[in-house]
Amino acid sequence: MENRIDVYYNNQLVGTIGLINEIKKYAFQYDSNWLKNGFSISPFSLPLKEGLFIPSDMTFKGFFGVFADSLPDSWGNLLFERYLRKKGIKEYDGLFRLACVGKGGMGALEYIPNKEYKVNKIVDFDEFQNEVNNILSNEDNINIDLLYGYGGSSGGARPKALINIDGEEWIIKFQSRYDIENSGLCEYEYSLVCKEIGINIPTTKLFESKISKGYFGIKRFDREKNKKIHVITAAALLEADFNTPCADYLDLFKLTRILTIDDKKDLEDLYLRMCFNVFAHNLDDHLKNFSYVYDETIKKYRLSPAYDMTYSNTYYGEHTTSVNHKGKNITIDDLVIVGTKSGLKKEFCIKKAENIKEVVNNRLGKYIK
Repeated sequence: MENRIDVYYNNQLVGTIGLINEIKKYAFQYDSNWLKNGFSISPFSLPLKEGLFIPSDMTFKGFFGVFADSLPDSWGNLLFERYLRKKGIKEYDGLFRLACVGKGGMGALEYIPNKEYKVNKIVDFDEFQNEVNNILSNEDNINIDLLYGYGGSSGGARPKALINIDGEEWIIKFQSRYDIENSGLCEYEYSLVCKEIGINIPTTKLFESKISKGYFGIKRFDREKNKKIHVITAAALLEADFNTPCADYLDLFKLTRILTIDDKKDLEDLYLRMCFNVFAHNLDDHLKNFSYVYDETIKKYRLSPAYDMTYSNTYYGEHTTSVNHKGKNITIDDLVIVGTKSGLKKEFCIKKAENIKEVVNNRLGKYIK
Protein backbone atom coordinates (compact mmCIF):
# COMPACT_ATOMS: atom_id res chain seq x y z
CA MET A 1 0.00 0.00 0.00
CA GLU A 2 1.08 3.55 -0.70
CA ASN A 3 0.12 6.78 1.08
CA ARG A 4 -0.75 5.51 4.54
CA ILE A 5 -2.34 6.82 7.68
CA ASP A 6 -2.53 5.11 11.08
CA VAL A 7 -5.78 4.63 13.00
CA TYR A 8 -5.78 4.94 16.81
CA TYR A 9 -8.33 4.26 19.55
CA ASN A 10 -7.62 5.87 22.94
CA ASN A 11 -3.87 5.89 22.25
CA GLN A 12 -3.83 2.30 20.97
CA LEU A 13 -2.84 1.57 17.37
CA VAL A 14 -5.76 -0.14 15.66
CA GLY A 15 -4.31 -0.50 12.19
CA THR A 16 -3.35 1.27 8.99
CA ILE A 17 -5.29 2.64 6.01
CA GLY A 18 -3.51 2.84 2.68
CA LEU A 19 -4.44 3.99 -0.81
CA ILE A 20 -4.19 1.40 -3.58
CA ASN A 21 -3.61 3.69 -6.52
CA GLU A 22 -4.57 1.22 -9.24
CA ILE A 23 -8.15 0.86 -8.01
CA LYS A 24 -8.51 4.14 -6.07
CA LYS A 25 -9.63 2.34 -2.92
CA TYR A 26 -8.43 2.65 0.66
CA ALA A 27 -7.47 -0.72 2.12
CA PHE A 28 -7.15 -1.47 5.83
CA GLN A 29 -5.09 -3.86 7.95
CA TYR A 30 -5.29 -4.43 11.72
CA ASP A 31 -2.17 -4.04 13.84
CA SER A 32 -0.93 -7.35 15.28
CA ASN A 33 -1.25 -6.17 18.89
CA TRP A 34 -4.80 -4.94 18.27
CA LEU A 35 -5.68 -8.39 16.94
CA LYS A 36 -4.68 -9.86 20.30
CA ASN A 37 -6.41 -7.37 22.60
CA GLY A 38 -8.83 -5.25 20.59
CA PHE A 39 -12.28 -5.60 19.01
CA SER A 40 -13.72 -5.36 15.52
CA ILE A 41 -14.33 -1.71 14.68
CA SER A 42 -16.81 -2.78 11.97
CA PRO A 43 -18.01 -6.34 12.65
CA PHE A 44 -19.31 -7.25 9.19
CA SER A 45 -16.74 -5.57 6.93
CA LEU A 46 -13.65 -5.70 9.18
CA PRO A 47 -13.76 -8.85 11.32
CA LEU A 48 -10.94 -9.14 13.83
CA LYS A 49 -8.48 -11.21 11.82
CA GLU A 50 -5.27 -10.92 9.86
CA GLY A 51 -5.17 -9.84 6.26
CA LEU A 52 -5.69 -6.86 4.00
CA PHE A 53 -9.28 -5.65 3.71
CA ILE A 54 -10.36 -3.87 0.52
CA PRO A 55 -13.79 -2.23 0.07
CA SER A 56 -15.99 -4.05 -2.42
CA ASP A 57 -17.41 -0.88 -3.98
CA MET A 58 -17.19 2.91 -4.01
CA THR A 59 -20.18 3.65 -1.77
CA PHE A 60 -17.98 5.77 0.51
CA LYS A 61 -15.57 7.01 -2.16
CA GLY A 62 -13.25 4.06 -1.69
CA PHE A 63 -13.30 3.98 2.12
CA PHE A 64 -14.88 1.47 4.45
CA GLY A 65 -17.97 2.96 6.05
CA VAL A 66 -16.47 3.11 9.53
CA PHE A 67 -13.78 5.53 8.33
CA ALA A 68 -16.27 7.52 6.25
CA ASP A 69 -18.15 8.04 9.54
CA SER A 70 -15.17 10.10 10.72
CA LEU A 71 -15.38 12.43 7.75
CA PRO A 72 -17.64 15.50 7.74
CA ASP A 73 -20.92 15.55 5.82
CA SER A 74 -22.40 18.38 3.78
CA TRP A 75 -21.97 21.17 6.37
CA GLY A 76 -18.47 20.11 7.37
CA ASN A 77 -17.52 19.62 3.73
CA LEU A 78 -18.64 23.15 2.89
CA LEU A 79 -16.42 24.53 5.63
CA PHE A 80 -13.55 22.24 4.68
CA GLU A 81 -13.56 23.34 1.05
CA ARG A 82 -13.79 27.03 1.91
CA TYR A 83 -11.00 26.64 4.46
CA LEU A 84 -8.70 24.93 1.97
CA ARG A 85 -9.50 27.56 -0.63
CA LYS A 86 -8.30 30.20 1.81
CA LYS A 87 -5.10 28.20 2.39
CA GLY A 88 -4.52 27.85 -1.37
CA ILE A 89 -4.85 24.05 -1.36
CA LYS A 90 -6.58 22.85 -4.53
CA GLU A 91 -5.79 19.12 -4.72
CA TYR A 92 -6.15 16.54 -1.96
CA ASP A 93 -7.23 12.93 -1.47
CA GLY A 94 -9.22 11.04 1.14
CA LEU A 95 -6.22 10.42 3.39
CA PHE A 96 -5.56 14.15 3.51
CA ARG A 97 -9.16 14.67 4.65
CA LEU A 98 -8.72 12.07 7.42
CA ALA A 99 -5.48 13.77 8.46
CA CYS A 100 -7.38 17.05 8.76
CA VAL A 101 -9.97 15.31 10.96
CA GLY A 102 -7.07 13.92 13.00
CA LYS A 103 -8.11 13.68 16.66
CA GLY A 104 -11.19 15.84 16.24
CA GLY A 105 -13.66 13.48 14.59
CA MET A 106 -16.89 12.08 15.91
CA GLY A 107 -16.49 8.81 17.80
CA ALA A 108 -13.19 7.47 19.11
CA LEU A 109 -11.07 6.81 16.04
CA GLU A 110 -8.13 9.14 15.49
CA TYR A 111 -5.85 9.49 12.49
CA ILE A 112 -2.08 9.98 12.63
CA PRO A 113 -0.28 11.96 11.31
CA ASN A 114 -2.84 14.65 11.88
CA LYS A 115 -3.22 18.38 12.04
CA GLU A 116 -3.43 19.92 15.50
CA TYR A 117 -6.90 19.72 17.03
CA LYS A 118 -7.98 21.74 20.02
CA VAL A 119 -11.19 21.43 21.98
CA ASN A 120 -13.27 24.55 21.43
CA LYS A 121 -14.47 26.60 24.33
CA ILE A 122 -17.72 28.54 24.43
CA VAL A 123 -18.33 31.11 21.69
CA ASP A 124 -20.99 33.78 21.15
CA PHE A 125 -23.72 31.74 19.49
CA ASP A 126 -25.39 34.70 17.78
CA GLU A 127 -22.06 35.66 16.22
CA PHE A 128 -21.68 32.09 14.98
CA GLN A 129 -25.22 32.16 13.53
CA ASN A 130 -24.44 35.35 11.63
CA GLU A 131 -21.36 33.72 10.11
CA VAL A 132 -23.48 30.66 9.21
CA ASN A 133 -25.92 32.96 7.40
CA ASN A 134 -23.06 34.58 5.52
CA ILE A 135 -21.52 31.36 4.25
CA LEU A 136 -24.90 29.92 3.27
CA SER A 137 -25.54 33.12 1.30
CA ASN A 138 -22.18 32.66 -0.48
CA GLU A 139 -20.73 35.78 1.08
CA ASP A 140 -16.96 36.13 0.62
CA ASN A 141 -16.32 38.14 3.78
CA ILE A 142 -16.75 35.36 6.35
CA ASN A 143 -14.80 34.22 9.38
CA ILE A 144 -13.95 30.77 8.00
CA ASP A 145 -11.44 30.15 10.78
CA LEU A 146 -14.24 30.49 13.34
CA LEU A 147 -16.66 28.26 11.44
CA TYR A 148 -14.11 25.60 10.52
CA GLY A 149 -12.54 25.58 13.97
CA TYR A 150 -15.85 24.77 15.62
CA GLY A 151 -17.63 22.67 13.01
CA GLY A 152 -15.19 21.42 10.39
CA SER A 153 -15.21 17.82 11.60
CA SER A 154 -18.93 17.55 12.34
CA GLY A 155 -21.32 15.24 10.58
CA GLY A 156 -24.83 15.92 9.36
CA ALA A 157 -26.32 18.48 7.02
CA ARG A 158 -27.25 21.22 9.49
CA PRO A 159 -24.81 23.90 10.67
CA LYS A 160 -23.36 23.03 14.04
CA ALA A 161 -20.49 23.65 16.41
CA LEU A 162 -18.61 21.32 18.74
CA ILE A 163 -18.25 23.18 22.03
CA ASN A 164 -16.67 22.48 25.42
CA ILE A 165 -18.82 23.89 28.22
CA ASP A 166 -17.61 23.51 31.81
CA GLY A 167 -15.55 20.45 30.93
CA GLU A 168 -18.34 18.72 28.97
CA GLU A 169 -18.57 18.46 25.21
CA TRP A 170 -21.72 19.56 23.41
CA ILE A 171 -23.05 19.79 19.88
CA ILE A 172 -24.86 23.09 19.25
CA LYS A 173 -27.05 23.37 16.16
CA PHE A 174 -27.78 26.51 14.18
CA GLN A 175 -30.48 27.61 11.77
CA SER A 176 -30.15 27.07 8.03
CA ARG A 177 -32.42 28.51 5.36
CA TYR A 178 -33.87 25.03 4.78
CA ASP A 179 -34.98 24.54 8.40
CA ILE A 180 -38.40 25.32 9.75
CA GLU A 181 -38.65 28.56 11.70
CA ASN A 182 -37.07 28.36 15.15
CA SER A 183 -35.68 24.88 14.49
CA GLY A 184 -33.66 25.04 17.72
CA LEU A 185 -36.74 25.40 19.89
CA CYS A 186 -38.48 22.69 17.85
CA GLU A 187 -35.70 20.13 18.32
CA TYR A 188 -35.48 20.94 22.01
CA GLU A 189 -39.20 20.36 22.50
CA TYR A 190 -38.92 17.14 20.49
CA SER A 191 -36.11 15.98 22.78
CA LEU A 192 -38.26 16.58 25.86
CA VAL A 193 -41.00 14.39 24.39
CA CYS A 194 -38.42 11.70 23.62
CA LYS A 195 -37.45 11.68 27.28
CA GLU A 196 -41.08 11.65 28.38
CA ILE A 197 -41.89 8.52 26.36
CA GLY A 198 -38.74 6.71 27.49
CA ILE A 199 -36.36 7.05 24.56
CA ASN A 200 -32.68 6.97 25.56
CA ILE A 201 -31.48 10.43 24.52
CA PRO A 202 -28.58 12.49 25.93
CA THR A 203 -29.02 15.61 28.03
CA THR A 204 -30.34 18.49 25.92
CA LYS A 205 -30.59 22.22 26.46
CA LEU A 206 -31.95 25.31 24.73
CA PHE A 207 -29.24 27.96 24.70
CA GLU A 208 -30.35 31.58 24.79
CA SER A 209 -30.24 33.91 21.80
CA LYS A 210 -30.99 37.58 21.18
CA ILE A 211 -31.99 36.95 17.56
CA SER A 212 -34.06 33.76 17.79
CA LYS A 213 -35.89 31.57 20.29
CA GLY A 214 -32.69 29.69 21.06
CA TYR A 215 -30.12 27.16 19.88
CA PHE A 216 -30.52 23.44 20.44
CA GLY A 217 -27.68 21.72 22.27
CA ILE A 218 -27.11 18.05 23.00
CA LYS A 219 -24.35 16.42 25.04
CA ARG A 220 -22.03 14.17 23.06
CA PHE A 221 -22.47 10.50 23.92
CA ASP A 222 -19.17 9.64 22.24
CA ARG A 223 -17.31 11.35 25.07
CA GLU A 224 -17.12 10.07 28.64
CA LYS A 225 -14.90 12.16 30.89
CA ASN A 226 -11.46 11.89 29.28
CA LYS A 227 -12.27 8.82 27.20
CA LYS A 228 -13.66 8.55 23.69
CA ILE A 229 -16.36 6.02 22.82
CA HIS A 230 -16.26 4.07 19.56
CA VAL A 231 -19.38 4.75 17.50
CA ILE A 232 -20.41 3.31 14.15
CA THR A 233 -23.53 4.16 12.17
CA ALA A 234 -25.91 1.63 10.67
CA ALA A 235 -24.97 2.99 7.24
CA ALA A 236 -21.30 2.24 7.88
CA LEU A 237 -22.01 -1.22 9.28
CA LEU A 238 -24.02 -2.15 6.21
CA GLU A 239 -21.76 -0.24 3.80
CA ALA A 240 -24.94 1.42 2.54
CA ASP A 241 -25.52 4.84 0.98
CA PHE A 242 -27.60 6.64 3.61
CA ASN A 243 -28.68 9.27 1.06
CA THR A 244 -30.71 6.67 -0.79
CA PRO A 245 -33.74 4.93 0.75
CA CYS A 246 -32.50 1.37 0.98
CA ALA A 247 -33.70 -0.15 4.26
CA ASP A 248 -36.75 -0.97 6.35
CA TYR A 249 -37.01 -0.78 10.12
CA LEU A 250 -37.12 -4.58 10.01
CA ASP A 251 -33.52 -4.41 8.76
CA LEU A 252 -32.57 -2.11 11.65
CA PHE A 253 -34.13 -4.49 14.15
CA LYS A 254 -32.27 -7.42 12.62
CA LEU A 255 -29.01 -5.46 12.76
CA THR A 256 -29.66 -4.52 16.39
CA ARG A 257 -30.47 -8.09 17.37
CA ILE A 258 -27.23 -9.36 15.83
CA LEU A 259 -24.95 -6.63 17.20
CA THR A 260 -26.41 -6.43 20.70
CA ILE A 261 -27.09 -10.17 20.99
CA ASP A 262 -30.84 -9.65 21.37
CA ASP A 263 -30.56 -6.95 24.01
CA LYS A 264 -34.21 -6.43 25.01
CA LYS A 265 -33.70 -2.87 26.23
CA ASP A 266 -32.15 -1.79 22.93
CA LEU A 267 -34.84 -3.50 20.85
CA GLU A 268 -37.58 -1.80 22.86
CA ASP A 269 -35.80 1.55 22.56
CA LEU A 270 -35.55 1.17 18.79
CA TYR A 271 -39.28 0.45 18.67
CA LEU A 272 -40.01 3.67 20.58
CA ARG A 273 -37.86 5.63 18.13
CA MET A 274 -39.63 4.12 15.13
CA CYS A 275 -43.03 5.06 16.55
CA PHE A 276 -41.85 8.56 17.48
CA ASN A 277 -40.41 9.21 14.02
CA VAL A 278 -43.67 8.17 12.37
CA PHE A 279 -46.00 10.20 14.59
CA ALA A 280 -43.69 13.24 14.97
CA HIS A 281 -43.01 13.57 11.23
CA ASN A 282 -39.27 12.81 11.31
CA LEU A 283 -39.01 11.63 7.72
CA ASP A 284 -35.21 11.99 7.51
CA ASP A 285 -34.69 8.78 9.51
CA HIS A 286 -31.87 7.50 7.32
CA LEU A 287 -29.29 4.86 8.24
CA LYS A 288 -26.73 7.36 9.45
CA ASN A 289 -29.17 8.56 12.10
CA PHE A 290 -28.93 5.23 13.92
CA SER A 291 -25.66 4.26 15.57
CA TYR A 292 -24.10 1.67 17.85
CA VAL A 293 -21.48 2.16 20.55
CA TYR A 294 -18.93 -0.38 21.71
CA ASP A 295 -19.18 -1.02 25.45
CA GLU A 296 -15.81 -2.23 26.71
CA THR A 297 -17.25 -3.32 30.06
CA ILE A 298 -19.44 -6.00 28.47
CA LYS A 299 -17.41 -6.48 25.28
CA LYS A 300 -20.27 -5.90 22.87
CA TYR A 301 -22.08 -3.26 20.88
CA ARG A 302 -25.17 -1.44 22.15
CA LEU A 303 -27.66 0.83 20.42
CA SER A 304 -26.41 4.37 20.90
CA PRO A 305 -28.48 7.11 22.50
CA ALA A 306 -30.88 8.79 20.07
CA TYR A 307 -30.04 11.91 18.06
CA ASP A 308 -31.53 14.01 15.25
CA MET A 309 -34.99 13.33 16.65
CA THR A 310 -36.79 16.34 15.20
CA TYR A 311 -39.29 17.46 12.59
CA SER A 312 -37.95 16.81 9.10
CA ASN A 313 -39.08 16.31 5.53
CA THR A 314 -37.73 14.53 2.47
CA TYR A 315 -38.13 15.81 -1.06
CA TYR A 316 -40.23 12.75 -1.93
CA GLY A 317 -42.44 13.07 1.16
CA GLU A 318 -41.75 9.63 2.63
CA HIS A 319 -39.67 8.12 5.41
CA THR A 320 -36.10 7.35 4.36
CA THR A 321 -36.32 4.09 6.29
CA SER A 322 -39.61 2.38 5.51
CA VAL A 323 -41.95 0.80 8.06
CA ASN A 324 -43.33 -2.58 7.06
CA HIS A 325 -42.16 -1.64 3.54
CA LYS A 326 -44.24 1.55 3.53
CA GLY A 327 -42.80 5.06 3.31
CA LYS A 328 -46.03 6.91 4.09
CA ASN A 329 -49.57 6.33 5.35
CA ILE A 330 -48.04 4.20 8.11
CA THR A 331 -50.51 2.83 10.66
CA ILE A 332 -50.24 1.45 14.17
CA ASP A 333 -50.78 -1.98 12.64
CA ASP A 334 -47.63 -1.49 10.53
CA LEU A 335 -45.62 -0.52 13.61
CA VAL A 336 -46.92 -3.52 15.55
CA ILE A 337 -46.12 -5.90 12.68
CA VAL A 338 -42.51 -4.70 12.61
CA GLY A 339 -42.21 -4.90 16.38
CA THR A 340 -43.64 -8.40 16.74
CA LYS A 341 -41.62 -9.73 13.80
CA SER A 342 -38.56 -8.43 15.64
CA GLY A 343 -39.35 -10.40 18.79
CA LEU A 344 -41.25 -7.85 20.88
CA LYS A 345 -44.54 -8.74 22.57
CA LYS A 346 -47.68 -7.61 20.75
CA GLU A 347 -49.19 -6.08 23.90
CA PHE A 348 -46.07 -3.96 24.43
CA CYS A 349 -46.07 -2.80 20.80
CA ILE A 350 -49.73 -1.78 20.77
CA LYS A 351 -49.58 0.00 24.12
CA LYS A 352 -46.42 1.96 23.31
CA ALA A 353 -47.55 2.95 19.81
CA GLU A 354 -50.89 4.26 21.06
CA ASN A 355 -49.26 6.12 23.95
CA ILE A 356 -46.59 7.74 21.76
CA LYS A 357 -49.18 8.84 19.22
CA GLU A 358 -51.21 10.52 21.96
CA VAL A 359 -48.23 12.22 23.62
CA VAL A 360 -46.82 13.46 20.32
CA ASN A 361 -50.16 14.87 19.20
CA ASN A 362 -50.62 16.65 22.53
CA ARG A 363 -47.09 18.02 22.89
CA LEU A 364 -45.93 18.52 19.29
CA GLY A 365 -49.15 18.96 17.35
CA LYS A 366 -48.28 22.56 16.48
CA TYR A 367 -45.36 21.32 14.39
CA ILE A 368 -46.99 18.43 12.57
CA LYS A 369 -50.38 19.89 11.61
